[in-house]
Amino acid sequence: MTGPVALAATDLLAVEFSAADSLAPLLVTDALTGLFDWFLTAVVGGAFSWLAGATGLDFLGYPYMQRAYLSVLCIGVVGPLVGSFLVYRDLSMVGDTLAHTAFAGVALALFLDATLGLAVPPLLGALVVAVVAALVVQALIEYTDARSDAALAMVLTGGFALGSVLISLTGGGISVGINQYLFGSLATVSRADVGLLVTMGLVVVGSVAVAYRPLVYVTFDETAARASRLHVRAVNTLLSILTAFVVVSAMRIMGVILVAALLVIPVVTASRLGRSFKQSLLYGVLAGELAGLAGVTVAYLYGLAAGGSIVLVALAGFVAVAAGRRLA
Repeated sequence: MTGPVALAATDLLAVEFSAADSLAPLLVTDALTGLFDWFLTAVVGGAFSWLAGATGLDFLGYPYMQRAYLSVLCIGVVGPLVGSFLVYRDLSMVGDTLAHTAFAGVALALFLDATLGLAVPPLLGALVVAVVAALVVQALIEYTDARSDAALAMVLTGGFALGSVLISLTGGGISVGINQYLFGSLATVSRADVGLLVTMGLVVVGSVAVAYRPLVYVTFDETAARASRLHVRAVNTLLSILTAFVVVSAMRIMGVILVAALLVIPVVTASRLGRSFKQSLLYGVLAGELAGLAGVTVAYLYGLAAGGSIVLVALAGFVAVAAGRRLA
């Protein structure tokens, strides 16, 4: 077959292959979304429904509570996991700094939606701004004479100032939407939020597992790590980005103001118990999980803020461990 007919057939095949290529990502996305929905409904929902029947705690069967519990289970792992490397490097305030700059990212996303009609997801805005802020902090420490605490203070206040200005530019019109990110909420955690949290959690855990040795080396002896020609800057960049991931993923439950607590308090508690860094990591995750689960339960039963309840439970755990060590 030659001539115009052959050319037409060739063009038709090219169009079909092009359409198939463009549909492939959508099909993969739909498949992953369907798989996650099945996991959330059948596996998580089924497990919590069984627990509700076995314990008589009806609230365990509520879908929004199941999403909240699954969220804090993820946060309880990634918070202390990343926080351990920060605390042992005397960088405990990094989480708080990135949380306040993430607030600016949320404000920016809501501002663009209110003024230009650009529907930017607030968590995406928070993630982008938090990652940029993490890199700025690292650059200030490496390329200027600024001390680490001064660099963190400058970025923290700058991020919060930017968020405040963006809110004022809309006449306070976006303040209602931003409150749920400031203080956190159980009821507003959606399937999409849980999906994002689980995805970020897998990325964080996988990254720490792959880069565990370099992270530990840089944490405890950065000078020796540089002398051994380890890519210290790359390790620091990875840790900064992972911290931004943790902060943004936990914002919906914990709120901007308190999100850094689960990066620090469980780690400090675990440091009183662990005899090695690995033990402290495990105890930190355990403390984070217990604080998250107990805090969400207390928040529901007494109508309290979830983030505040989780932090107070975590602090109570630290006080109990510290007192026990003093009495032992």
